[in-house]
Amino acid sequence: MHKVGLVAIGRNEGDRLRACLLSAIVQVALVVYVDSGSTDGSLELARSIGADTVELDLSTPFTAARARNEGFARLLQLAPDIEFVQFVDGDCEIVDGWLDRAQEELAAKPDVAVVCGRRREKFPNATAYNRLCDIEWDTPVGEAKACGGDSMMRVKALEQVGGFNPALIAGEEPELCVRLRQNGWKIERLDAEMTLHDAQMTGFDQWWKRSQRAGHAYAEGSWLHGNTPERHWVKDTLRIWFWGFVLPVLALGTAWFTHGWSLWLLAGYPVLTYRIYRQMQQRNLPAKDAALYAISCAIGRFPQLQGQIQFHQRRLLGQRSNLIEYKTSNPSIEQVRISAKSTK
Repeated sequence: MHKVGLVAIGRNEGDRLRACLLSAIVQVALVVYVDSGSTDGSLELARSIGADTVELDLSTPFTAARARNEGFARLLQLAPDIEFVQFVDGDCEIVDGWLDRAQEELAAKPDVAVVCGRRREKFPNATAYNRLCDIEWDTPVGEAKACGGDSMMRVKALEQVGGFNPALIAGEEPELCVRLRQNGWKIERLDAEMTLHDAQMTGFDQWWKRSQRAGHAYAEGSWLHGNTPERHWVKDTLRIWFWGFVLPVLALGTAWFTHGWSLWLLAGYPVLTYRIYRQMQQRNLPAKDAALYAISCAIGRFPQLQGQIQFHQRRLLGQRSNLIEYKTSNPSIEQVRISAKSTK
C-alpha cells in the first residue's frame, strides 16, 4: 500500500507494541512509532521491527494528540506522497483486511475524511472493565460525528484543519472531527473489523480514572465548541453535572427541611439505570452486559464530574492539564491471557 502510512503511539506498552507494529509493518508504505517517555525499551523494539521512531521531548507535557501530530509530520517528511494515514494506539493490533477496506472506502468517497471500523477488546471476558470497553467500542455503522484513536484519515483533510489539538489530554479525536465537519468533510464508521485493543483494566481505580478522563474531555470539548450550532458535548456535560452534583446535593442538602422526603429524589438513579438498560437491550445486547453497562453509566457520573471540575479548576488557575493515566506501566500480558482463559 504505497499510498498508506501508519502512525502508532505508545508508552511502556511492552508486548502489546510488538503485536501492534507486526500487524501493520508489511502492509503499509511506512510505519512511524511515536514514544512518550517509555522506560521498557519500546523505542529499541520498534526500530528492530523496522519502524521509524520519534521520541517526544520530555520538557513538554505528553498528550496523544501531540504524539499523533509529530508522528504525522514525520510520516510526511519521509513519504510526502502518502495520501492516507492510519492512526493506531500502541495497545491495538490491526485486523487483517482492514487497511485494504479503509483505503478503498476513502478512495471511492472523496468527501470522506475519516473512516473507522469495529474496535474490539482482545480479552473481553478477562474483567468486567474490559467487557465495558468492548461494549463502548460498538458504535453505530454509517455516517458518524466522531471517530476514536484508531482510524484512517485523508492526509489532505488532516492538513486542512491543522491536525489534532495538542493541548487536549483526552477527546482529541471528536474535537478534530468537529473541525473536519465544519470544513465540509464526512466521517464514516464501516461495518468491518478494524483493531483488537488490550485495555488491561483489572481494578476499580483504573475504571474510575478512565471515567474521570472522559469527564475532563466532555468539559474541554464543550468549552471549545459548545457555542457552535451543534453544541458539541453541551448536553453530555449538563447531564454529568445534574446526576453527579445537582441531584445528590438537592436530595441530601434538603433532607432535614423536608423530613427526609427529598431523599426520594435518589430514586432517579435506579430509574436512570433501568432506562439505559432498556436502551442497550434494544441494541440486542445480552441482559447481563446491558445491566453491567447501565450500572457503569450511572455510577460513572461521579468520576466524570471530578474530571469536569479538574478541567475548570485548572482553566481558571491558568494551569496546563496533566494526562490522566489509567494503565499500569508495562503490564504483564500473560496475566491477562491466563485470566481470560480461566473465564471460559
